[in-house]
Amino acid sequence: MNGYGLFVWSSFAFTLTNFFGLYVIINRQLIKENKKFELKFNQLEKNKYTEAYKQRTNQVLVSSNAAQKI
Repeated sequence: MNGYGLFVWSSFAFTLTNFFGLYVIINRQLIKENKKFELKFNQLEKNKYTEAYKQRTNQVLVSSNAAQKI
């Protein structure tokens, strides 16, 4: 690589490490927010629960673990 190999590979390793770190942080935040949502959603009264469950977004979030789809 004409003497630039050290710079290229160290930049690649730095970028890969940072992206992996961001992925871990965002995944943890998503799991935490999903747990908060489930707690609030499960505390709804029966009539509000049925109305909220009719919405497509709530069905997806409650029925499956959104963090595992990433």
